[in-house]
Formats: sequence, structure tokens, C-alpha cells
Amino acid sequence: MAQRSSPSEDLIEFWLDKAVEWGQATTFTSQQDVCLHLQKLRTFLQQLCQKLQTMNTTVAMRTFPLVGQLFGRLCWNPYVIADEESQRTLLQCLWCLYSAEPQNTVELKANDWLWNLLCHLISEEDKSAASTSLQTLSCIPEELHSNLVKDESAIMEFTCLRGYSLYNFFRPLSDRLHSLSVLCLPLVTHPEAAPLIGTLLLCPEFGHNGALSAEFLEAVGKAVLEKKLVLDEPEVMSLWLRCLPSLEKATLHLIDSLVSNESLLPQDMEHLMMDSLLPKASAYHAPIFLTVKDIFRQMLLESSENTPVQSIIRLFTRCFVQSLLLEDMQERLPLKVFFPHHPQSLVMALLKLPSEVPSHVWEEHLKWISWTLRNVVEVEELTGCGNRLAFRSHYRLFENWFLLVQCGDWVDVAAQHLTASDSETSGALLWLLAFYHHPNNESQQRSESLAVARGVCDHLKSLFASAPPTAAHLETLLSLAATDSQQCRTPHLIDQLAVNFVVFSEGGNAVAKEVVRAMMHWSSRKVVSALKAGIEHRLNRYGLMDFKAHSRLKIMQEVLQEQ
Repeated sequence: MAQRSSPSEDLIEFWLDKAVEWGQATTFTSQQDVCLHLQKLRTFLQQLCQKLQTMNTTVAMRTFPLVGQLFGRLCWNPYVIADEESQRTLLQCLWCLYSAEPQNTVELKANDWLWNLLCHLISEEDKSAASTSLQTLSCIPEELHSNLVKDESAIMEFTCLRGYSLYNFFRPLSDRLHSLSVLCLPLVTHPEAAPLIGTLLLCPEFGHNGALSAEFLEAVGKAVLEKKLVLDEPEVMSLWLRCLPSLEKATLHLIDSLVSNESLLPQDMEHLMMDSLLPKASAYHAPIFLTVKDIFRQMLLESSENTPVQSIIRLFTRCFVQSLLLEDMQERLPLKVFFPHHPQSLVMALLKLPSEVPSHVWEEHLKWISWTLRNVVEVEELTGCGNRLAFRSHYRLFENWFLLVQCGDWVDVAAQHLTASDSETSGALLWLLAFYHHPNNESQQRSESLAVARGVCDHLKSLFASAPPTAAHLETLLSLAATDSQQCRTPHLIDQLAVNFVVFSEGGNAVAKEVVRAMMHWSSRKVVSALKAGIEHRLNRYGLMDFKAHSRLKIMQEVLQEQ
């Protein structure tokens, strides 16, 4: 039944009829019907409570003559009061009706009835203790309610494991599990119900649609996301495997948490990522990994230059690889399961963490990655020129770039090596950076971008070779960067090159300081700070921080604080 913005007598009559039909929920049919109607009942009670707050008892009873019968029946329905939100709203409604200073016989009689009902909600066994509690409390004592939920959960868990009647014994197990999951809807926000919910989640699947109700799975997913329910890791993974919306919401919640908090340091972001359980779950279950990857893919399709999301994708993949390496070799899933559409040699090369490859072979490793990717990209560009295969070719280009984004740590290493590489090597490394930052460029555009990037790179090398830096050198750098920025060709690439030269080049500290100051004319403090933090985290993480890099990072921080 559609809910209205304000409760009417017809609506109260509808819910009273329902309450009469349910009784005290002694039959399975009534129990299931209560659970299925709980969300609408909550909304109705909240609207009614708001209305009652504006009335005294006499006016309320005159306006809603059936409300007393309704509350009386709902308060005696164990499946209604087991739902924390419904119970809390019922208590608020009863207190709205209670008269602190009764003015007439109606209010006196109503107070007696309300007092008994409130005592019932607090404790069925000890009315005197309940009455004493009510004199100081306006809500149900948490300990008593906790014990109630524990008892109900224990009974349901026993039922889940052993069946609950001769009739149900002969019903298919999937039907029984589905019924139990519906009955658990009021309990999902109660920590005491976690063992029961975990038991249900770990039950075997039955058929295409599964045994557990979709409403139950979505309610559990919401409770976990809001930290109202804590489950063990296998139970959360089972939830995500059974309920795609829960996995999607968990992924989007993580992304939003990382993007919205700009003050997070890289190490804090890594802790949040690991605490989310998504990388570990992805390493254990390929379907989870592929679903998370699809969400990232869609975000990049909407905006290929979404730099914060690119950083999150890279972080997720790094944590995923770490979780994968922690698994026993015999139980570890093959990489082909996670990356089914890429050459496995390229996947293996990119997924290797820089810490797993000796630093003296990084250059050769990067040249091989660049050469392999470049061959694939150029073949796809030729294949897609002016024919019906263009769409498929564009898709493959995107997928190769997406793979590089996932393994972006190697892009950072390439930028570092450009500060001291020879001409042949720098060509391969610059192509890798240009493809990473501007994947949509076609062959001619990419050639132009590479020419600009090479010009900036060569100028930075000559600038750091001069001591002290000349004004002409700095003016030329500013001119190159400003021209490129106006044409929007390679701004991110130039920012990354400049910061890496500041940190890793052999030039003096005076040059480094002037280059950072120059960057403030074509870039922003936010961008430079983020690049600095990323380099600092990578060096510390892999044990690569040395005295020169540390002192240069300190210089960068000093200049940034001047701005």
C-alpha cells in the first residue's frame, strides 16, 4: 500500500487490520508477512509519531480513535518489537500520548494503559523492575533488549541448522532457508544476531536465484556498510558473492570515502583500502575482482582523465596483488582468471611490484613493457582505421590502457628513470608516460605530445646540469609548459616529469627549488603536493628512500609552504 506524507484514519485502519491479521505472529505465514511489511510500517509509524508530537492526549485520541488499538496489538507482536527502529518509534509514540499532568478522566485512564504497555515493552517477567526503570528512562534498556535478540537469534540459528517442524523437514532446504532469511529481516541491525546471520550467509547456494531472500541480503549489506553489523570475513565475502548490489555499494562507498577526504595521506588510503576487505575478497574470488574492475572501468569510460579514481584503481590493484601473494601457492587462482583478455606475459610483467624486481633491471623491464604495449596499440590503431572493426579496436586500446592504469606503479618508476636515461631508453619511457596520461590521442596526436614531452624533458636535463640556474633557462621552461597547458596536450605528463626531476636529478638543490617555484605558474599546489606525497610513499614503502631524495622532498615541502 502506498505511503502518504501524513497518516490518515484510513491508513491507521489499514495497519490495524494488518495487526489483527498478524496477531502475535504465532504462524509462519504471519511471521513472514510482518517481515515483508516492516519497511512500510516503520515509515508509517515515523509519520504518525511526528503528528502525535503536535497534540495532547485528548486531541490525539479524538483525531485518531483507533490508534490505541493499533499500538496495543503492535507492542504484543514479537516480530515488530524485535525490529530496533520500529520498537524505538513505538516507544516514542507511547510517550507522546502519555500525559505528564493528566487533565481529565480520559487522560488518567490512558496513562494507566500506556504505563502497562511501556512496562510490557521493557520486560514481560518483572513488571515492578520495568516500572522502576520507566521512571528514569524514556527508552528500552539496551541490556534487556540485547538479551531478547540473543534469545531469538539462538532459537532461529538452532532452527536453521536442524529444521523447525515435521512439515518444514519435508520442505526443500532452499525454501526453509529463504523463509528463515525473511524472518531475520528485523534482526539485521542487532549485533547479537550476527552469529545467526553469518550461519545463513554460509549456507550453500541453491539454484540460480539462491536460497536467501533478496530483501534480507540487501538489508544485511546496508547494515554492514553502516557498521551496524559486524561479520567475519568469509561471511562478508559470501554476502558479496550472493548479492551484487551489496558489492557495488561497498565499492562505491570505498571510492567515495577515498575521494571525498582530500586530507588523506597515501598510507592512510592504503589502510582504508585493506580494511574494506575488497582486495582480499577479490584475490579469493575472481567474480568479486571482475565486478570491482567493471565499476572502475565504467568510471574511466565516463572520464578518462579522472586522476583521483586512477590513483584508487592503482592502489586497489597493488593491495589485490599483495593479498594474492599471501595465498598458498596451490590454492592461488591463475592470473588468466582475473585478466582473461590480455597477453599473460604482459600481465605478469605489469603486476610484479617494483619491490619484486631488482632495481638494476628496472630499466630493461620498463623497456620491454613499453615495447610490448606499443606494438599492441599500433596494431590496434592500424586495424581500426576506417573500417567496421574500429569500435572493437577502440575497445581493445582502452583495455590495454586500463591494464596500465591498474599497474601504475611502473609508470612512476618510468618517470623516475627518465631523469638519467639515455636517448634510446628515454624514447620508450616517454611513450609509456604519454600513453598513460593521454590514451585517447591517435598516432599523430601522440607523436606531437611526445615531441612536446621530449622537449620539456631535454630542457629539464640541461637546466639541472647548469649551476646555478639561469633566468633564461627558467623562462624557457615556463614558456614550454605554458604553451602546452594552453593547448591542453600533456599537462599531467609535464607535471610528473618536473616533480621527478626535482626529486631524482643530479643537479643542485638551488635548481630544484627554482623549478618547484616555476611549477606554481603552470600547475597548482594541490597537484604538486599530491605528486610529492605519492613519490614519498612509494620510496618509503619499498625501502628506496635515500638522503638525496629525502632532502629534495624536504625542499619541495618548504617551497609549497611559501605559496
